[in-house]
Amino acid sequence: MRRIVVGAAAAFTLTALLFGVATAAQHDLTEGEVTKIDLPTERITLKHEPIKSLDMDGMTMLFRVQDKAMLTAVKVGDKVKFRAERIEGRITLTYIERTK
Repeated sequence: MRRIVVGAAAAFTLTALLFGVATAAQHDLTEGEVTKIDLPTERITLKHEPIKSLDMDGMTMLFRVQDKAMLTAVKVGDKVKFRAERIEGRITLTYIERTK
């Protein structure tokens, strides 16, 4: 019986931690709009709000993508939420999702 209780408590704690991480990850997303997709150079242009994690004002900017699949996950005119990070000195999209 004790093992079941300990196992259940561990599962609950793990779920709470994972939910907290997912919720925290949602808070560092920035809203924007896709204005151009350049398949040959693997870049997406976004008109975006300020990117707090990069201390960057809102603007229209060209981004490299970390994963080529991002290029077909969105289309011009889509409203998106995204995460951009500085990787090897270059600002790169590491996550993007369409919003409603």
